[in-house]
Amino acid sequence: MIKEHQHYYVPAQSYWPIVGAVGLFIMAIGGVNVLHQQAYGWYTFLAGSLIIALMMFGWFGSVIVESQKGLYSEQLDRSFRWGMVWFIFSEVMFFAAFFGALFFARYLSVPWLGGLGAKVSTHTVLWEHFQATWPLLINPDPSKFIGPTQAMHAWGIPAINTLILLCSGATITAAHHALKNNHRPALKRWLAITIFLAAVFLSLQAYEYHHAYTTMGLKLNSGIYGATFFMLTGFHGAHVTIGTLMLMVILFRAFSGHFTPEKHFAFEAAAWYWHFVDAIWLIVFVLVYWL
Repeated sequence: MIKEHQHYYVPAQSYWPIVGAVGLFIMAIGGVNVLHQQAYGWYTFLAGSLIIALMMFGWFGSVIVESQKGLYSEQLDRSFRWGMVWFIFSEVMFFAAFFGALFFARYLSVPWLGGLGAKVSTHTVLWEHFQATWPLLINPDPSKFIGPTQAMHAWGIPAINTLILLCSGATITAAHHALKNNHRPALKRWLAITIFLAAVFLSLQAYEYHHAYTTMGLKLNSGIYGATFFMLTGFHGAHVTIGTLMLMVILFRAFSGHFTPEKHFAFEAAAWYWHFVDAIWLIVFVLVYWL
């Protein structure tokens, strides 16, 4: 018996991918000029970010309209799920590259510069009193290279933020169970709590960055320690921001009466992404702050 294939909806051509590419390009140019301390860097970066936000708003809206019209079949739903799986996998590889850079600098480069395993002590090539310890806080000429005065402590704001993200993982799971049981008030409540926890996390991280820059002397250009610290925590913070925007869209849709216990992939995709953000933070906390 030949099984009839399901209808597979093919959307019309869209300009949103082009808008997203332009926004990323402008944002990248702005980021590079920020690092070079150009006055227009932050304005260019902000312009690119606004274009990305516009792209997300418009593209999300198009997909939501198509979904509400019932254009998506079970076959397309499976395609969406695999697409989200591979997207999260690409994000895992993205962070793996930065974790690899941290591992290389901390466990290979610094010991080698200290003369570990070398026939000639390589620290004499750098300066006499070089210490192969992590993080690198002692520099040869403080007048030319101003490094951090101390390392970032794990058991303050980072530990609190870890607890906050763990709680947010529990609240988004509670919201998912409420949706599957068709408890709409509980769904909205747990989603709102998750978004609130995300906002608290980002606020505390912003305070931590301000403290690092103004008090500790820890900046993006503070050598390999500052670079790896801000690249890992900063990109994670950007992902938390994106995840928060996704959850806000889901909450708005929940208030609009969208989703059913049987069909709610958009919610699941946002929840998957949020659990990914939680898992990455646990690795960041252990490798960047704790060890």
